Amino acid sequence: MLLASKSIEEINRLKTQMARTFDMKDLGAARQILGMEIFKDRGNGKLWLSQQKYVEKILLRFGMNNVKPVSIPLASHFKLSSSLCPNTDEEKDYMSRIPYANVAGCLMYAMVCTRPDISHAVGVVSRYMANPGKEHWSAVKWVLRYLRGTSSYCISYNKSSEFVCGYVDSDFAGDLDKRRSTSRYVFTLAGGAISWMSKLQNIVALSTIEAEYIAASHACKEAVWLKGLLGEFGRLQDNIRLLCDSQSAIHLAKNRAYHSKLKHIPIKYHFVRQVITERGVSIEKVHTKENCADMFTKPVLLEKLRWCLASLGLQKR
Repeated sequence: MLLASKSIEEINRLKTQMARTFDMKDLGAARQILGMEIFKDRGNGKLWLSQQKYVEKILLRFGMNNVKPVSIPLASHFKLSSSLCPNTDEEKDYMSRIPYANVAGCLMYAMVCTRPDISHAVGVVSRYMANPGKEHWSAVKWVLRYLRGTSSYCISYNKSSEFVCGYVDSDFAGDLDKRRSTSRYVFTLAGGAISWMSKLQNIVALSTIEAEYIAASHACKEAVWLKGLLGEFGRLQDNIRLLCDSQSAIHLAKNRAYHSKLKHIPIKYHFVRQVITERGVSIEKVHTKENCADMFTKPVLLEKLRWCLASLGLQKR
């Protein structure tokens, strides 16, 4: 359990109260929890979250600790689909001996905690855990090779910005099997990423605008939750900016009038309109080059990847 407060007296009082009911051991200042290492520089107001030991552990566990590293999480030549799943008994027998699901699960935990840079890659390879093929396994090993070269990456936080800001993006029909799009968003605070998601949409979008509109709805729900969470911490923020690179999707979200392009979209996705009107979330235009959620939608060039990593506070420590 982690305790946080501006007052050390309040922390000590709570620990005393809990010790009367539970058997407790005070480990002092937080240094590690759930596989995440915590480093602090109080003098300069900085904090880092790292999973270097965890990443190195899974690399060693699956025999990938001495492989040649790569510079991007997933190469563009991987076109994964269910057509690459095993068809013959020989292929199925071979893949049954491959720890595909175990590796994907380990990657997923790293992605959820401190490695948003592998969100897109993990989301793609996780779709085939039930029946993976050799090409799927090659993609998983590629992700491990990327982690081999970036195991020291951590999320850095500082006092540069005390306001939450969100970025949202979407691909269009990126799923080669069902032609569904993927919603992606990331929120930053204090110079580092605090919340991110890369998830297949439940319906097939008929256009890029529709895919972006649905992604904005997902991001708005997270923005409302983050705003409430900040309020519980006593850090009130009247408005959370949500940056989107689709002007058409922004127009649809702000225009409450009936539109023929929206009549088939499930009602729940129109939640974005209510949020923008009533709950202190504004959606604004940002150029694609300045949208750090872009790396959540597709493999990006190394230069763009490095810019996205810097924008999200991901760096070597």
